Amino acid sequence: MINPKQLTKSQLKEFLNLKVSEYNNPRFIAFDPIQIPHQFTQKEDIEIIAFLTATIAWGNRKSIINNASKLTELMGNAPYDFVCNHQDNDLIPLESFVHRTFNGIDLIYFIKSLQNIYKNHQGLENLFAKNATKDSLQNSIHDFKKVFFELPHLPRTTKHVSDPLKGSAAKRINMFLRWMVRKDNAGVDFGIWQSIPTSKLSCPLDVHSGNIARKLGLLKRKQNDAKALLELDTNLRKFDALDPVKYDFALFGLGAFEKF
Repeated sequence: MINPKQLTKSQLKEFLNLKVSEYNNPRFIAFDPIQIPHQFTQKEDIEIIAFLTATIAWGNRKSIINNASKLTELMGNAPYDFVCNHQDNDLIPLESFVHRTFNGIDLIYFIKSLQNIYKNHQGLENLFAKNATKDSLQNSIHDFKKVFFELPHLPRTTKHVSDPLKGSAAKRINMFLRWMVRKDNAGVDFGIWQSIPTSKLSCPLDVHSGNIARKLGLLKRKQNDAKALLELDTNLRKFDALDPVKYDFALFGLGAFEKF
């Protein structure tokens, strides 16, 4: 067992780079919810089902994958066509969908909001790209949430889109953005959004990555919140300023698969 306290910064970087190589490969897909958008080839299909899959990506991974598969079936295995061209009657089967606290009411609003985004805001990529700041997408996520809930909605549904400017680490949206923006040449992340550089991405901070980051001395803050994310991002960018979130593979793999 490696003692992280005995590693220099360069040794820690080398260790993490080895773990990135170990987990950032196609074998990772079979155990991860990213397998769901990998079933599609059209850009809009990929980003819509990826967004919905990321939205329900908490809890048991097998349950996440199973329920994300149900989402694709409910949309006739054609997410973009369903979002843009559905009629009210097409939404009725969605009422029965449940993943933990995300239910059919939430899903139906998400479909309607996505339709609004594609018809009136030039799509998801445009919405995130136009509000990006110099070195972060956290402001983009905040502004995205405002647009996402510009239609009439129940207050309960807003909890399913996090806001980093209100203290959230926004793990699920940051994971979705990693999938869309990062071109890893290994066949895992898609890299289909060309208008956002990988340098602006933030780590999808969760229990696994947070715990490992603390053990490795990359994170001191105890809560997995926006302040912790900034601390972790700052340290990961010291290792690779152009592709800092590649280390998500290392942190998650060490936590979820190796129980480091």
